[in-house]
Amino acid sequence: MLDLLAVPFLACLVLTGIHAYLGLHVLARGVIFVDLALAQVAALGIALAFLAGHPIRSEAAYWYALAFTLGGAALFAASRTRRAPVPQEAIIGIVYAVSAAAAVLVVDQAPQGSEHIKQLLVGSLLTVTPGEVGALALLYSALGVLHWAIRRPLLEISFGVEAAAGRAVRWWDFVFYASFGVVVTSSVRVAGVLLVFSYLIVPATVGALVARGVAGRLATGWALGLAVSAAGLAASYAWDLPTGATVVVAFGVCLASVALALTLRALARAVRERGAVALRGPGAGLCVVLALAGLFLALVPQADHPWLAWLESRAPAAELAFLTPRERETWRDTQQALARDTAEVERLRALQQDVQWGTRPMDPERQERLRQFLASRGEIAAGDRVVLRILRAKARERQRWWLGLPLLGAGAAGTFWLGRPRRSRGAPR
Repeated sequence: MLDLLAVPFLACLVLTGIHAYLGLHVLARGVIFVDLALAQVAALGIALAFLAGHPIRSEAAYWYALAFTLGGAALFAASRTRRAPVPQEAIIGIVYAVSAAAAVLVVDQAPQGSEHIKQLLVGSLLTVTPGEVGALALLYSALGVLHWAIRRPLLEISFGVEAAAGRAVRWWDFVFYASFGVVVTSSVRVAGVLLVFSYLIVPATVGALVARGVAGRLATGWALGLAVSAAGLAASYAWDLPTGATVVVAFGVCLASVALALTLRALARAVRERGAVALRGPGAGLCVVLALAGLFLALVPQADHPWLAWLESRAPAAELAFLTPRERETWRDTQQALARDTAEVERLRALQQDVQWGTRPMDPERQERLRQFLASRGEIAAGDRVVLRILRAKARERQRWWLGLPLLGAGAAGTFWLGRPRRSRGAPR
């Protein structure tokens, strides 16, 4: 595991170092999707290079992408004015949408276009080489030194003190977007559009939530990038998942966890200051969710109800209580048969895999019999699942009245009671 993920982890650390810092500027300027737009512009350049006959990871593709990205940087620097009739975020969104659509049209002309689009989106972290990581580290170190030398005007512009920068705001904007474009162009080749965006925005967002100063936000972003990179790579290895997409999802889970923790902390502080009355809002929200769940169950019982399916998986009595004695007996027999069939299929598939890899010899006739037996067992298991779905449908028809309507009534009553205006203590009745 360490041999396989060591170089991708180093690449993630290099991405964290530069993108967490640039994310502070992007978040402060309010141009949240500029990274996504520039990354998509770079992807368009790579797609055109590929259509022209250059491999996606070639030097020619890099220069195509860099040329397109610098053009986008110039456009964003020129469009940033104080009182523009069109907000800059709208221009960024338009550039992203047009670039994405153009990239799809270009790649569609190439063989295996869907695979190349996937590579542009999620990258190929597992195939990155130590030489590529070293080149990225040198390039980003040079850009880091540049940003340190010109940090004062860039921070003044980003954090709203444009007057201090004089008339050179547009020039400094171009320097920022151009260096930003170089970073994005280089990162997209390794990590893809989505991962580059995640490294830019999520650490900066968490830093802004938990720290006040620039130094504190930057330290938080670096620590978060380090932890999430390690967790995402480990999860992709353990569960055999696409590496880039797994790291992106890990960033989303981390951000959601931080937001939930901060919300619970704020709620606990409100309870200490105001007492139980602070729970009225969350309680009313929970009652609304219960009422909507009951209404949906009553109106559309055959639709997917994840909360009810989860409850039934943990406590089968929640489903069995709404079946007749004969149906309950069928349910139990089918569950037992399905468990036996599933275990047998898994055992036979492991045997078939050993035969395919040559670790266990088997003559062709027996291999064919094994394949046919697996197919028949799979069909039997599919029939058992159909029986269980029919029984669940019957239970849902009864649950709509005995669960859906009571949930709707209780949720509506709770919402009304918790949401009603409170009278002050001295108010007349």
